[in-house]
Amino acid sequence: MNHRSGFEHRARKRFGQNFLTDAAIIDRIVRSIKPKSDDHIIEIGPGKGAITGTLLSLCENLQVVEIDKDLVPILLAQFAHYSRFKIYREDALTFNFGEVVKDKPLRIIGNLPYNISTPLIFHLLGFQTHIQDMYFMLQKEVVERLAAAPGDRHYGRLSVMVQYYCQVEYAFGVAPECFSPRPKVDSAIVQIIPFDKPACPADNVDAFSQLVNLAFQQRRKTLRNTLKQVLSTAQIDALAMDTSIRPEQLSVKAFVDLSNTINRLGHKPAQ
Repeated sequence: MNHRSGFEHRARKRFGQNFLTDAAIIDRIVRSIKPKSDDHIIEIGPGKGAITGTLLSLCENLQVVEIDKDLVPILLAQFAHYSRFKIYREDALTFNFGEVVKDKPLRIIGNLPYNISTPLIFHLLGFQTHIQDMYFMLQKEVVERLAAAPGDRHYGRLSVMVQYYCQVEYAFGVAPECFSPRPKVDSAIVQIIPFDKPACPADNVDAFSQLVNLAFQQRRKTLRNTLKQVLSTAQIDALAMDTSIRPEQLSVKAFVDLSNTINRLGHKPAQ
């Protein structure tokens, strides 16, 4: 990407910056997104604008969220002439994505800093009713965790909670040499599409989240040992499921069903 701004910028470790430089990967990402002219796209962490420019040539209604103030003049020098281009110089972890929704749901993309990817995805789940889809570049291991199925070694709290709200697809891998500076790990693109409503709704979403968190705090424990913290022995014995298995063997639906059962039974009675 030719930056006409005249500004020089070095990647900053505190922001987890690794700028995408491979033109073939940029093209593949944009082809995966399939932007339409009337889409409402928000790019998180545009960096020096490697993907931004290509997106703006296809869809002018593009807003970007960038925490690094020194990147703002680089972006403005390239894209300020687009009337519907806007920069929010804010932290995506606290940004209110609901405030920028207008007549169309958001399409959110980004090459996310690896150190904030998980908390940022949980933050975005709070706005899932306003989001059409999300395409993120993440550490490959995080993408594997997001897309993992029950029984997979990567399956855990992140898998269950994101898959409760969304359909998740591992798109393709990206090698370290596609970035400057090169990260020490492999990356991958993930597609996340929020459901209109969960396929298996939890009676109490907070209780469901707490159960999933509890189950994976010590993932090598059997389900029975985990459930001893919330149910009596008699209640556990009465469950219509095998409690000798480990939590990573439970599907999202099984976690929801178990959470709904616990919710109906109430708290563990005093012994």
